[in-house]
Amino acid sequence: MRAQLAKLAALALSCVALVAALTGCSSTPTQEGFHRTDLGNGWKVQRSLELHYAQGFTVDYFQDGYKLVCIEGNQRFLVVPEGAQVPAKLPADVQVLQQPLNNLYLVATDSFCLFDALDALDTVALSGVAAKDLSVENAASLIREGKIAYGGKYREPDYELILSKNAPLAIESTMIDHSPSVKERLSDLGIAVLVEQSSYEPEPLGRTEWIKLYGALLNKEDVAEAVFSQQEALVKAVASEQATDKTVAFFYINSNGAAVVRKPGDYVTRMIEMAGGSYIFSDLGANDAMSTVTMEMETFYAQAKDADIIIYNASIDGGVKSTQELVTKNALLSEFKAVNSGNVWCTDKNMYQQMVQTGTIVSNLHTIFTDANATTLDFAYKLN
Repeated sequence: MRAQLAKLAALALSCVALVAALTGCSSTPTQEGFHRTDLGNGWKVQRSLELHYAQGFTVDYFQDGYKLVCIEGNQRFLVVPEGAQVPAKLPADVQVLQQPLNNLYLVATDSFCLFDALDALDTVALSGVAAKDLSVENAASLIREGKIAYGGKYREPDYELILSKNAPLAIESTMIDHSPSVKERLSDLGIAVLVEQSSYEPEPLGRTEWIKLYGALLNKEDVAEAVFSQQEALVKAVASEQATDKTVAFFYINSNGAAVVRKPGDYVTRMIEMAGGSYIFSDLGANDAMSTVTMEMETFYAQAKDADIIIYNASIDGGVKSTQELVTKNALLSEFKAVNSGNVWCTDKNMYQQMVQTGTIVSNLHTIFTDANATTLDFAYKLN
């Protein structure tokens, strides 16, 4: 009888789990996946940060201004208000961040635009990116002026300099996963390590919504919400218009003369679709972690020659200034429909470091697809 009851209980639990999975509900939502709010002291969540697109982090608010940040990869951070005490006997996996948060070591290149938009670059003391490799001009200027020190690349940080700046937190990209010893050393030195996961967000606006995470860390939630809402509004404005029938190829030519294109479903191709375009390489496979596919020019020509619009990706080689310069990369390009109809564009090389501008980029793309007279936009320019 006991065995039968145990089986029935297990079956009941399985049914509850199945219903939760199908309905999106859960009897213990705060314990699902990386989102774990139990601090071992009985504290209850008073409210949670509202997120519309981002799936890689959560922020929960407790009594007296304490905040818990959970990030994909089982990362948890308790943000302690200025002057408040660190709770005793916290779980071992919880890293403590005592406000005010200053003297940060910012290594994740994409996050500089978010700090800039929050007017919070003054909280950054060290950069993991040299000024010449940073397209966020306000941040690059501070590095050139010495107001933000260069703290070394993610795999070779200047530990002595970082310690001298009393950095409480290193914000890393996922590249740090390739150098686990660096992450361990930083932790041993008492520096919390936050590995941001925005690049894994399936929705472009999910990447932008990471500004809310930094807003929570720096007590700038209202600023973060305003910045995000502005970009969301731009995307919604484009979505309210009729979709175009324009087919689009997005690519660059590598040093071997091959074309490198984005896989369908990645954030760039999603922005093309959000802007009303139809990505011409929609049938490429997406069976590995790479976001790009390299094609021999003959294959690229066969699939993209009839695209209505081609957009050259300037992020790697700085782009091209004219259609003639583009064609010199490979003579086959001269036979493309878009080249002969004058529908060739090049991105601004800074586009990839501006995830805070998702709405603006989508709006730019929509203009490219709908306005034949457009020439120079925020993040793209037409080739003559």
